[in-house]
Amino acid sequence: MNANVVAAYFTRIGYAGSTTPSLAVLGDIAAHHLRAIPFESLGPFLGHGVDISPEGIFAKLVRSRRGGYCFEHNGLFHDVLATLGFRITPLAGRPIWGLPTDTPPRPLTHRMAEIDIGGDIYLADVGFGGQSPTAPLRLAPHAEQVTSHGIYRFLPHGEGFELQMHTSAGFAGLYRFTRAPQVAADYELGNWYTSSYPQGRFTQNLIAAIATDQGRWTLMNRHVGFRRLDGTAEEREVTSASELEGLLRTTFRIDPPVDAQIIWNKLPSVS
Repeated sequence: MNANVVAAYFTRIGYAGSTTPSLAVLGDIAAHHLRAIPFESLGPFLGHGVDISPEGIFAKLVRSRRGGYCFEHNGLFHDVLATLGFRITPLAGRPIWGLPTDTPPRPLTHRMAEIDIGGDIYLADVGFGGQSPTAPLRLAPHAEQVTSHGIYRFLPHGEGFELQMHTSAGFAGLYRFTRAPQVAADYELGNWYTSSYPQGRFTQNLIAAIATDQGRWTLMNRHVGFRRLDGTAEEREVTSASELEGLLRTTFRIDPPVDAQIIWNKLPSVS
């Protein structure tokens, strides 16, 4: 990734700070990223497929000012950080968010990364939608780690870990992972499955999320919600294609790739 590409990314996220590898810089870039580039599933939902080549991700998330999901967000984030000189290792996880505890192991369909800061290992993840940690998390099992948008912890699980987030019902699992490094082919396979599996979460649902200084917006089909930093939340139903378009453009900062009525007509009536 050359200097011009990194500069364009920084312009996209509104970042003008230091580029010297450090925990503070890592956290600052992640916070800017999550407030500027939305998580969104429009590509899989509309059957457009998802190009996770570095050129494809840059064209979509930076030039076209769209959003994406984990393979795009964390792919771009990884390449920027590696270019800046961070010691970063690409990882993959098995999502368990919202699944019953007895669900069989899921595929490795989530991308994130670990970063070595002076010998301390941190997890960086800007691509898990409405549950993305808005700060790097130190890989310290059992320790509750407070971020501006939530409380997280790692629990040992098998040969790896389970990342959990605190909810109104207590801690809930997001995904399970090991520290085994991944290669591009691993992500290509996971991306193909995630973007094309007919019964998949992203092919069946319109999902979007973005963090703000006040909280986090989430969209799930015809329902939009906002969770404030103090934990209070509100939710309402979206009632028309025009309202949906307004939300996508203003709240989630997404320029829809097709007419909003096409998106609206494809939404499930109950979500």
